[in-house]
Amino acid sequence: MVIGFDKLNLTTQTSTNIPTNYSLETLSIIIVNYNVKHFLEHCLLSVERACAKLSAEVFVVDNNSQDGSVEMVRSKFSGVKLIANTNNIGFAKANNQAVKVAKGKYILYLNPDTILEEDCLEKCVAYMEANEKVGALGPKLIDGKGIFLPESKRGFPSAWVAFCKISGLSSLFKNSKRFNKYHLGYLAENETNEVDVLVGCFMLCRKKVIDEVGSFDETYFMYGEDIDLSYQINKAGYKNIYFPETTVIHYKGESTKKGSMNYVRMFYKAMIIFAKKNFTSGKKGLYVFLITLAIYFRAVLAFFRNLFSILSLPILDAGILLGSLWTMLSLWQAYVKPDTEYKFTLLLIFFFTYLLSWIGSIFFSGGYDKPYKAARVLRGMLVGSIIILSIYALLPEGFRFSRGITVLGALTGTLAILFSRYVLQRLGVKSVAGEDQLNKKTIIIGHADEEDEIKSLIDRAGIHKNIAGVVSPTAEKYNYQISNIDKLKPISKLYGAGEIIFSQHHLSFKEIIKQMMHLGHNYDFKIHSFGTDSIIGSNSKNTAGDLYTTEMIYNITSASSRRNKRVVDLCFSLFFLLLSPILIWFTKDKRNYLRYCILILEGDRTFVGYDDSQFPELKTHLFPVYTQIKGFFVPTENVEHLNWMYAKNYSPWHDVKIIWENWRLL
Repeated sequence: MVIGFDKLNLTTQTSTNIPTNYSLETLSIIIVNYNVKHFLEHCLLSVERACAKLSAEVFVVDNNSQDGSVEMVRSKFSGVKLIANTNNIGFAKANNQAVKVAKGKYILYLNPDTILEEDCLEKCVAYMEANEKVGALGPKLIDGKGIFLPESKRGFPSAWVAFCKISGLSSLFKNSKRFNKYHLGYLAENETNEVDVLVGCFMLCRKKVIDEVGSFDETYFMYGEDIDLSYQINKAGYKNIYFPETTVIHYKGESTKKGSMNYVRMFYKAMIIFAKKNFTSGKKGLYVFLITLAIYFRAVLAFFRNLFSILSLPILDAGILLGSLWTMLSLWQAYVKPDTEYKFTLLLIFFFTYLLSWIGSIFFSGGYDKPYKAARVLRGMLVGSIIILSIYALLPEGFRFSRGITVLGALTGTLAILFSRYVLQRLGVKSVAGEDQLNKKTIIIGHADEEDEIKSLIDRAGIHKNIAGVVSPTAEKYNYQISNIDKLKPISKLYGAGEIIFSQHHLSFKEIIKQMMHLGHNYDFKIHSFGTDSIIGSNSKNTAGDLYTTEMIYNITSASSRRNKRVVDLCFSLFFLLLSPILIWFTKDKRNYLRYCILILEGDRTFVGYDDSQFPELKTHLFPVYTQIKGFFVPTENVEHLNWMYAKNYSPWHDVKIIWENWRLL
């Protein structure tokens, strides 16, 4: 089947020495999708352009997405061969479904969160045609900020290589041949080389090689399939080639966050499967031991890193406030009441109570939320001081601490905290970035119609943007535009822009990728394909992709909502634990009552939530977001609508109501 891509009017012409005697279906492209509709749409648009001079068939295998992906493909890409699974059968099985019916001379395994240059596939196929011993090929990959992704070229994961990868040694010594064989850091990123392993987000293979060695091994749950397939291709006598003559954006982060312990555990499982399948028994034991050791080492590091990221600011504030109180105490005793003495034990009690009140009040006032706002810290200190003075008024005369020291300590401590935030901001610490720093100025690349469409989409999505101006996507500049694309880098610096939104209409994907790499990683890049209702991007390989769309406005995602939801969980779990000797006799599941309370206290569960991947992810819940009505089965469409309302209009009082009405079901 030849898709009708010839209807497209490309803005740039590619010049690749490519043979013209291809068979009817040169290329079979397989994309496995799961709940990333908007990324898939942009991916398919780039695939259309990349296939303009090739005969190709495109498969989308959907693993029971709930975000409208199937409907979008059917309505907008009628030429695509759609396989809509009724359940999530996994990455490997889904790819293999399409491989069984693919007719192309080449198979391209492609992720839905990728963007291809217009001449990408032509160049890749031309290289494969000219080099018969090449079994598989992968391009240079960059993330959503234009940064090179080292997994573009990898080595086989021996025991030592996998240990260095999981333990983090490969990240510390990126260019070392000894410590970074996993990412082959010693090979230049802009030179074509034979490598051991290619990444499965873009893996172009000869169909005859796949028929010979097999497609993805379905034993793997996630990660490892591409490593295993690369190994089998190499073992069969074919070459795996890293081919940086073309560049592909891989937004990443659409499944498991890289660097998280969940990712490490899944990677660990994949490496064990690989070892059991391909290593001798003697090597397996050493392999498992080294990887297990690396897992524990990584877990300890992750624990302390996460602990530090959460507690660093509160600890700093506590130190500042303690220093302010101690300074005021010393000055008070030296110049105001030199005869006054306080017992050290009493001081410890007072100072601990003060710090707990102030830090707690700052926390609940949003003083540690992003973006940083001085007003939240001031409000927290004021509320904390009122609480302290209220407690003070209730104490007997003999147990009262000096109000003068308390007030002066609060004032100097508040000023010192605000000053410390200023210093940290000047040093570029992201955790205290202000609204003006996070809400960076935005430059739109496009003409008037593209500008209007992007602004309308942003407004309808309820997102505030500080738009500095519009840059022409061509050499010609109109009066309403601040410059043309040839001067984008200096103009972006001149206006202090931090975000660039490219309209993919008059611009090619190739030009967008070129500009991303030219501008550098200090900018956040977004792409809007004209006529779509989304703007996609990603600011880190460790986080899920950014998405601006009118479908994604949820109050549950705000920092204050997340904090309030956690506070409700903590309060009720403590309440149920304290009264467990009484309440447990009134509950339905007495065996798991205490376990559920502890899990919620630890943060592994939440009282109220939903199981719907269309909406922001929540912890596993005990109660649905609606009250169960005896004798009434809630229809599926109503459940979906109630979940949507909960995510969109979240209020902690909703959680309180549901918990109060359903606690006997614990």
